[in-house]
Amino acid sequence: MIGLKHRSELTATNILNSILAVFLFFSPWLVGFRDVQAATWNAGVCGLAIGLMAALAITELQEWEEWVNAALGLWTAAAPWALGFAGVTTAMWTHVLVGLAAAVLAAVGLWLIHASATRAS
Repeated sequence: MIGLKHRSELTATNILNSILAVFLFFSPWLVGFRDVQAATWNAGVCGLAIGLMAALAITELQEWEEWVNAALGLWTAAAPWALGFAGVTTAMWTHVLVGLAAAVLAAVGLWLIHASATRAS
């Protein structure tokens, strides 16, 4: 069982992940790389996926949602090199920073889940 304090902290991390997801989704237009097709598609798909996982975690927390968001964050950070748009500075940095932030927030969420489970035992 997750304690009230950890539940509110987990909700906060998932709200932050939701904000990051919205920013990532709209970043091709906000930051200015909408002409780079691979970066635009990746930002859209990863933004939607990270946002969906964060929203699911806000409504009903499951550990797997944090693991999926961690993987999505790491993919987002690696995507500029995997998809070949690392030479587009704005797209690369947007993906790296948002991806690492999403992965770190998911890791914090996992830590909080396990800290609560340890205390409950």
